[in-house]
Amino acid sequence: MKVRITETVLRDANQSLIATRMPFSDFEGILETLDKAGYHSLECWGGATFDSCLRYLSEDPWERLRKIKSKVKNTPLQMLLRGQNILGYKHYPDDVVRKFVAHAADNGMDIFRIFDALNDFRNIRVAVDEVLKRKAHAQGAICYTISPIHNLENYVKLGKELEDMGVHSLCIKDMAGILGPQEAYDLVKALKETIKLPVYLHTHSTTGLGPMTLLKAVEAGCDGIDCAISSFSNGTSQPATETMNYALKQAGFDTGLDDKVLKEINDYFKPIKAKYITSGQMDAFVMGIDTDALVYQVPGGMLSNMIAQLKAQNAIDRLDEVLEEIPHVRKDLGYPPLVTPMSQMVGVQAVSNVLLGERYKSVSKEVKAYLKGEYGKAPGELNPELVKKVLGDEQPITTRFADTLEPQFDKVKEELKGIARSDEDVLSYIAFPQIAEKFFKEREERESLKVSYSIVKK
Repeated sequence: MKVRITETVLRDANQSLIATRMPFSDFEGILETLDKAGYHSLECWGGATFDSCLRYLSEDPWERLRKIKSKVKNTPLQMLLRGQNILGYKHYPDDVVRKFVAHAADNGMDIFRIFDALNDFRNIRVAVDEVLKRKAHAQGAICYTISPIHNLENYVKLGKELEDMGVHSLCIKDMAGILGPQEAYDLVKALKETIKLPVYLHTHSTTGLGPMTLLKAVEAGCDGIDCAISSFSNGTSQPATETMNYALKQAGFDTGLDDKVLKEINDYFKPIKAKYITSGQMDAFVMGIDTDALVYQVPGGMLSNMIAQLKAQNAIDRLDEVLEEIPHVRKDLGYPPLVTPMSQMVGVQAVSNVLLGERYKSVSKEVKAYLKGEYGKAPGELNPELVKKVLGDEQPITTRFADTLEPQFDKVKEELKGIARSDEDVLSYIAFPQIAEKFFKEREERESLKVSYSIVKK
């Protein structure tokens, strides 16, 4: 049996371990080698990469995608798309979602892994439809979580819903590394018995379960798994590519990976990892195993961001209190899976509750919007006292929130005449207005400096 392996070092591994701070220059030199390894796909875009490129790295995320595509000619490129949220933290109108998917496909994206943080699939239909129209690969994702309301029957029903939507494949997205080996076996088996789609599994090594979970999933018929090259693996990242490759081949599975090329890739990333450890960007906390995550279910990206948030407020000593508060906030919000943007919303609210010394003394605008129904239907029951405190007599909406939004793209494009150079710039601005505006200004300054320098040189 063939097991397809997706490499995550260019996106989720670096998002989980160093909060997505890896510039293009750090991995440009290994792209052609990555293309020769025999991977099913390279996950290299989406998630937090878009925000991070603009906000921290002074890079155009669209240009990054084009540059990756120019070097990776054979291996499909893969991205993580948050459905109606695209890559931001709120819902966008349908015309923006369609434009974003179209331009991502035009710029080189092959596989779109699409999820909704609440598993409310009304919020991924438009993105899936546009991916299908663009003749790209639409992979529907189920966010895995543990709660009193999430069970095997519920997940199989979600899998059937995705199949009926017309996706090409399905992914079980275990963002906190809490899916146990037996649970993975049972879930994959149940899905394979119910739907005809290829099933993929994404997990993290946060709790130490990752490699066992992936192996058991493959034994149950899982078609593909996500791994990270070993120097950027484990901890809050994915299980190591080489380790899983070795174990699977020994068990009689065909991964299609070239061991020698994997070693070359790992040798390339070793000094890069050392650089991040020395600079302090790779925190020791995210590199280890923390079985407490089985209780508080915090994904890697959320954990690294929360540590940064607490450090910025000189309150890192209160991390344990925040981790204890997270399950309480999650219960109050109807047990949402802790995945972007819900993970950030729950994390920020938990930090606020702890640091202010009073629960919900301050409620973020995102949590207010969530309680109003702007992110979709909560999986479970919301805390009625919290809803009353935040909304008063205002009634939450029950329809798909995007149905209430006016088309936005053409209007913003008109407003950005003389500022935005392309439709891609317009989309960057819609997703992150202030950050994109700052990026455009800095881009102009950099280019004028280059021009001045070349004139002086001549």
